[in-house]
Amino acid sequence: MNYNEAVTYLYSSRPPFHMVGGSAYKPGLETTLRLLAHLGNPHERLRAVHVAGTNGKGSTSHLIAAALQSAGYKVGLYTSPHLVSLTERIRINGRPIAEEEVARFVEENRSFLDELQPSFFETLTAMAFAYFAAQEVDIAVIEVGLGGRLDSTNVLTPLLSVITNIGMDHTEYLGNTLAKIAREKAGIMKQGVPCIIGETHPQTMNVFLTRARECDILGEGPETTDCRIWFADQCGYLRSRRLREAPECELKGIYQEHNIQTAYVALQVLRNYSDHKLQITNEAIASGFAHVCSLTGLRGRWETLHRKPLVLCDTGHNSHGIQYVARQLKELPHRNIWIVFGMVNDKDTDVVMRLLPGEERYRYIFTTPRTNRARSAEEMLAIWGKEGMAIDDPKEAMEYALSHASEDDAVFIGGSNYLVGDAISYFAH
Repeated sequence: MNYNEAVTYLYSSRPPFHMVGGSAYKPGLETTLRLLAHLGNPHERLRAVHVAGTNGKGSTSHLIAAALQSAGYKVGLYTSPHLVSLTERIRINGRPIAEEEVARFVEENRSFLDELQPSFFETLTAMAFAYFAAQEVDIAVIEVGLGGRLDSTNVLTPLLSVITNIGMDHTEYLGNTLAKIAREKAGIMKQGVPCIIGETHPQTMNVFLTRARECDILGEGPETTDCRIWFADQCGYLRSRRLREAPECELKGIYQEHNIQTAYVALQVLRNYSDHKLQITNEAIASGFAHVCSLTGLRGRWETLHRKPLVLCDTGHNSHGIQYVARQLKELPHRNIWIVFGMVNDKDTDVVMRLLPGEERYRYIFTTPRTNRARSAEEMLAIWGKEGMAIDDPKEAMEYALSHASEDDAVFIGGSNYLVGDAISYFAH
């Protein structure tokens, strides 16, 4: 079996969530545990950082991994979804898993996979854990797929749990209030394991405090070491220092300030309060943050794809993420800004549309992402309700924007990971 055959098997036998949506969602840990037992329980041999959250968990995972790499550790990194190639999801020190490894895993375990019928994400999670264990990584940074409590990655007992933020996304699976969603994500908190909460909210704070008590990480005494849950946005000494001393970061989106803060606090806890104190210098953190994209292969976060005209892309795809993208679009100094935009049908499209800038210099081209879950370009234009145009094919939409933009204009591509993936592929040729 070669790589293309393995990918075809994975997609056809158990289509992933990013292609078909809810029919691929398989909450619960039983199937994952059975698959991992078949593989020799590789997750039990991993030291890990486990990262959940509505937005920012990918960037935060990459920032933590980059700093750990810079500190000299061999770091596994498991994230989702991928933008161009499935191999992006599983990396060691920034290098994607080899296509041959994917093919080998599927071929060696196909009979068991056929019998067990795990979801696409359960299969990839087991593949990642087995690969990291076989390669003897020093530490693995593992991003939750969806939610937390019932996510297949939650078989781990990590060195540290991280929850970046809580927003209204995937409400049909996680609940229709911030408190309900927070309870699902707080499910990654484990007995005695330190935890970082990136951004707090009045509706979620008590959820995290209650879960922290259940996990015996909410200390009763005055000593810092007595309490093993940290709220990154309330760490006063870090907030006051951040503007003066925070490491320069390769990620330039304004929303990254929260992720940088969360990752920085997480690294401080790993080296000072974890039961396995890691050797992470300030120089390693600074180097990791300054070179996070080159070290880990992170793409699509307010990324510049072309210079004249300036072409930017970003993976923000719900109202919590788009609010920051919209702010940054408003700060662009260019005379005209061409926006190629598309979304999938399980996102809060109406709210997102109200956040996008509507002044005359913004020229909207709505398109249809390449997935069965996509909203059509025409539907997007109708929801927008203002001047714009609809071009179904993403490549044609991008080419239209590029052909009409002057060298002094800017082009933004976003609203969907699929569009960002297409943009990265387009500008790679």
